[in-house]
Amino acid sequence: MEGRGRGRGRGREQVKAIGIDLGTSYCCVAVWQSHHNMAEIIVNEQGNRTTPSMVAFTQSQRLIGDAAKNQIATNPVNTVFDAKRLIGRRFSDSCVHDDIKFWPFTVIQGKDDKPVIQVTHKEETKLFAPEEISSMLLMKMKTISERYLKYEVKNAVITVPAYFNDAQKRATKDAGKIAGLNVMRIINEPTAAAISYGFHDAFTGEKNVVVFDLGGGTFDVSVLSVQKGKIVVKAVNGDMHLGGQDFDNRMLNYCVQKFNTKYKVDMSKSAKALRRLRSECERAKRNLSSEEETVIDIDCLYKEHDFSVKVSRAKFEELNADLFEKCIEIVRECIHDAHMSNDQIDDIVLVGGSSRITKLQELLRQNFGQEEVCNKVNPDEAVAYGAAVQAAALNNEDVTLALTDVTPLSLGTETDGDAITVVVPRNTPIPTQRENYFTTACDNQTSVSVGVYEGERALIAQNNLLGEFDLSGIPPARCGVPSVKVCFKISEDGILTASAEDEGSGASKEITITNAGGRLSKEEVSKMIANAEKFREDDEKVKKKNMARKSLEHFIYNMKSRVTEAKKKHNIKTSAAEDVLSTLNSAEEWLDDNEEAEACEFENELKELQFHRMPHFTRNL
Repeated sequence: MEGRGRGRGRGREQVKAIGIDLGTSYCCVAVWQSHHNMAEIIVNEQGNRTTPSMVAFTQSQRLIGDAAKNQIATNPVNTVFDAKRLIGRRFSDSCVHDDIKFWPFTVIQGKDDKPVIQVTHKEETKLFAPEEISSMLLMKMKTISERYLKYEVKNAVITVPAYFNDAQKRATKDAGKIAGLNVMRIINEPTAAAISYGFHDAFTGEKNVVVFDLGGGTFDVSVLSVQKGKIVVKAVNGDMHLGGQDFDNRMLNYCVQKFNTKYKVDMSKSAKALRRLRSECERAKRNLSSEEETVIDIDCLYKEHDFSVKVSRAKFEELNADLFEKCIEIVRECIHDAHMSNDQIDDIVLVGGSSRITKLQELLRQNFGQEEVCNKVNPDEAVAYGAAVQAAALNNEDVTLALTDVTPLSLGTETDGDAITVVVPRNTPIPTQRENYFTTACDNQTSVSVGVYEGERALIAQNNLLGEFDLSGIPPARCGVPSVKVCFKISEDGILTASAEDEGSGASKEITITNAGGRLSKEEVSKMIANAEKFREDDEKVKKKNMARKSLEHFIYNMKSRVTEAKKKHNIKTSAAEDVLSTLNSAEEWLDDNEEAEACEFENELKELQFHRMPHFTRNL
């Protein structure tokens, strides 16, 4: 192509960037059209505005999108879907094994514990990483846009769930590279939906909105302040492993049990039968958003047995009641994290196909006391629309957008007692710079080790280590005297720079921690938050216990140091000093023998030591 700033047959018009919603169940692509002052959803070759996130392998070809979905009933073991649920994960993750039992295709353990998808293609066994499957879908989106724009497209913004961890975001970006795309930025799906909301024609002023994004495989909630051309994220929350597929699975299990009970067989052994039944369960779920009941009816489902069952909306809601309530609880937590109340929310924006479920809309209306929830954006297209706006802004097209995001997890350093001291709390707007001050733990300490951690738990071992470095050159002094400033800087791209400086000597050290490397595994970001909520009470006990033990330790150590120094200077009698040191040694022995004592025991021991066992003169040391 001649000249990167012009397209074939389009004169000197700027080559556009596209926005891609890489969904678990469906993909969507959009492009900003300056002459219409809006983003346009690009239809695929079938005239559909969304494309199934499926890739199929046959004896002769590879099929992507609608073509793959159309043949899944006859080729289930070689038709891959839900790749988004595997990307950036480890094979050993429990959620991967939970999903595998519902998939007709094969997933095996690859190198470094990566999940690998195994299919038969052209009569050969082929292995594909989830990134490769995702890259095929992205390539399809690229082809769809190029067919419409009539020139090569290179630049794109790709969306991911707000609670995707760094490994998953990096893997998504790698998939874009494999597809031949320059991924200008990865942005969060609910943020993209908020951009779409802020750019619709009827929008005026400034509003606080909750984006309720429930797709096929992931659930995100964001609280945002929205103006036309300006989006500020206040808080994010969600579950990386909750979506429409899970509702389908509940109905699938229900139907399998019905079938097995009736015919005294186990139909779950048949991948083809499960695939046919899953498709009908998904259809029934969609029908129940507009109907009170529907029928799942399949001829010759398994071993020539027909299957028919009537499913009411009430039954579907009963099967998924706990999942629906979990969604609402996550909404409540996100609003709390944003330091807002329900009456401060102007709109609830529904995104993702599963947000159409009647019961969820009813629960949202009840929670917010509103008669209706927002229907100003298309749930299936809003994310791609917002991604296209962001892509145009980054591509210097005729659109203005200011976007302020937040860091989803707390960042901190290690302190005494294996506890974490938070420097940057989660949901802090980025870019940001935060500082905290620390000191030495023992006399004449000339260096300190600074570990940078991510997570919400009280103990260091339960959080994720991002990096560490040593600061040396601290002048010798009594413990607690040096003042070490630790500074965290986070850029708009999420790049973290950590530094430490001894304010007395000026000695300093700095490292840059990028969003690289498989920092997190298993449930990771979402599980850290979930675990923090679940174990909040235990964590508070641990924190209180560590603080009490730390106070006792410091008192004993500091008092021993002061008494020893006073003894050398002949400020106190040797016999008196020896008595005090003996008392302190006994307290130190008690501390060593009672490491697992409760906080109140450490507190009582400190009070007893301070006010009853220490001579009065020690208070003047």
